[in-house]
Amino acid sequence: MRILVLDGNQNQAVASVRSLTDAGHEVLVGESNSWSKAGWSRFCKATFEYPNPEKDTPGFIARISEIAKQSVGTLVLPMTEATTLPISAHRDKLLSLGARFVLPDHVDVLRAFNKNEMVQLASSMGIAVPRTVAISDDDDLRRAGETLKFPLVLKPRSSVETQSDGAVRVTGRPQYAKNPQELLTRYADLKRVCSQVLVQEFVDGDGVGYFALMRQGELLAEFAHRRIRDVYPTGSGSAVRMSVEPEPELRQASLSLLQALRWHGVAMVEFRQVRGQNPVFMEVNGRFWNSLPLACYAGADFPKWLAELAEFGKIQGKPSFRTGVVCRWFLGDFRHVVEVLRGAPAGYPRAYPDRGQTLLNVMMPRRGTYHDNFQWRDPLPEFGDWLNFVERVFHKMKS
Repeated sequence: MRILVLDGNQNQAVASVRSLTDAGHEVLVGESNSWSKAGWSRFCKATFEYPNPEKDTPGFIARISEIAKQSVGTLVLPMTEATTLPISAHRDKLLSLGARFVLPDHVDVLRAFNKNEMVQLASSMGIAVPRTVAISDDDDLRRAGETLKFPLVLKPRSSVETQSDGAVRVTGRPQYAKNPQELLTRYADLKRVCSQVLVQEFVDGDGVGYFALMRQGELLAEFAHRRIRDVYPTGSGSAVRMSVEPEPELRQASLSLLQALRWHGVAMVEFRQVRGQNPVFMEVNGRFWNSLPLACYAGADFPKWLAELAEFGKIQGKPSFRTGVVCRWFLGDFRHVVEVLRGAPAGYPRAYPDRGQTLLNVMMPRRGTYHDNFQWRDPLPEFGDWLNFVERVFHKMKS
């Protein structure tokens, strides 16, 4: 099958290209740049460039349509919210050209990407959630400051928003407030990058996730990992993680949500959890996740399974995976060190990692650790990862 992997500078794109080519598919990699680290993989058949969907959604859809219609039955795999949203919204046009997708109904895509709706859904199902207030005006903000218990977390309602002209924009990272004055300041900062802000009571614990492939709400395959280090110590994608069996409470809560959404395709359900206590729901990511390489190394070959679902309506064989497998994003670990050396962000209420211990941990990796982007048989994506990082830093310094 011919497959288009979008967002070629994402770790999940690199893992998908390797997996899908090993499974016998012809894989093309796209990115809103003239090159990408997944496009540099020896397993990539060809590359293509498309307009940035955050700036030119019609141009992006036109370019994907042009590539997809060259071969009927082409499977399109977006890797981020920024490409998933416009692909989902314009699926009828792409389907009319013979393209394939593995996505739920568009209304459910929008629900999954809306953190406020998902918190309300989880709460209605008896799943633990942080106390949350959606902020639309100053009265809502005042109410949040009076009714919620500090410290508070402020986050955009959605990681990516669709704007009135059809374009999409990536919103900001969560911020923290320990008092009413910090709440006002952080809210003003976030309103510059998103249309609606959620304010939540801070939940202690570590980030934990459940990963699944669903078919119209039916579980086909699952995976879980334990985070060892996050890129951002405040919470983010992981830099180092280990495959584990899903905890029963985590699994039950995640499946309840995905079944309620009648989810179709891959998804990650994210929680925060203090060991020994019930997990507290955070959000659903309805796409491939950044730590996908670990799942593939452990035998949970989600890209291959997703392609089988698209082609045959089911997956071949009985899915399984190995526990105890460790995988590291080398650049992510470097960024973790930088964040620790910078110190805790303003208002962050938890203890921050010790600088000396962090340096020791990063310099003494576990024996047998796999790497997200580097393989001896395919080394160029690792080099591309660092080059892309340097380009982004340079661009940020210029702007």
